[in-house]
Amino acid sequence: MATLTHLIDDFLDYLEVEKNRSPRTRDNYAHYLGRFSEFCESEFKKDIKPNQINLPLVRKYRLHLNRLTDKNGKSIKNITQNYHIIALRAFLKFLSKQDIKSLAAEKIELSKTSQRHINFLSLEELNRIFEAIPKDNKIDHIRDLTILMVLFSTGLRVSELVNLKRKHIDLKRGEFMIRGKGDKPRVVFLSPEAKELLELYFTKRTDNAEAAFVSHQGANKHTQLTSRTIQRIVEKYTKAAGIVKKVTPHIIRHSFATDLLINGADIRSVQAMLGHSSITTTQIYTHITDKQLKDIHKTFHNRKKKIKA
Repeated sequence: MATLTHLIDDFLDYLEVEKNRSPRTRDNYAHYLGRFSEFCESEFKKDIKPNQINLPLVRKYRLHLNRLTDKNGKSIKNITQNYHIIALRAFLKFLSKQDIKSLAAEKIELSKTSQRHINFLSLEELNRIFEAIPKDNKIDHIRDLTILMVLFSTGLRVSELVNLKRKHIDLKRGEFMIRGKGDKPRVVFLSPEAKELLELYFTKRTDNAEAAFVSHQGANKHTQLTSRTIQRIVEKYTKAAGIVKKVTPHIIRHSFATDLLINGADIRSVQAMLGHSSITTTQIYTHITDKQLKDIHKTFHNRKKKIKA
């Protein structure tokens, strides 16, 4: 029977070839499972067989993860510990498919984690950021406004935005198709304002670069913008708008999703527009909209009359 180390290598190849996972995903699984393999070797003083994985061993491993600290003495967060366990469960499911005897993945439960806090911008804050961009017809200012409007109009990840090509955008229909995480395709829709700004920006362009958004200054003129450059653009106009909280392109993505849900979009549609593979990921936004509904109820329900018990 093959050892744990060899089977982990087989699993990583399976992720890359059969499951078509990205190099980054493969690296993450390699890191998490490598840590499990090292733990097992320290326990058994050798590379173990898959049939030696059992619940007491996993429980001991989880205790090990919970007590691990980094160079600054900080413990691993619960959510990161769960990533290790998710990787282990995926590996065990792979072993089961290969008819290799080991612990059943469904016997391992994830730890409960605290509810994730989502930051987002109100429409008033977004408008302040948009208005902070000079309206002087300079191409870099037109580009910056277009970037911010497209981010809010589409909910794109910053990596998806920087890799966007002009030829892929159908301005007539106001939509385009992109490939997001895991190379999954999805259709993205532009608001009338975003579509109009893209048309203006492309009309102003004199270069032949394929990228939808490029540099217009300095030595890197007409080269594709980086994720870090997009981040700096967001930070620049957030500061100019007098907004003190940290705003990132991903917070604009959160704002897109929150705006849809507050205005009545169903969770499945928002999942599709964000490109989430699991509805669980999208459900983090429902806590925000539940609070919004509570505020609406408090403001508008039973304002002028009192109910007698």
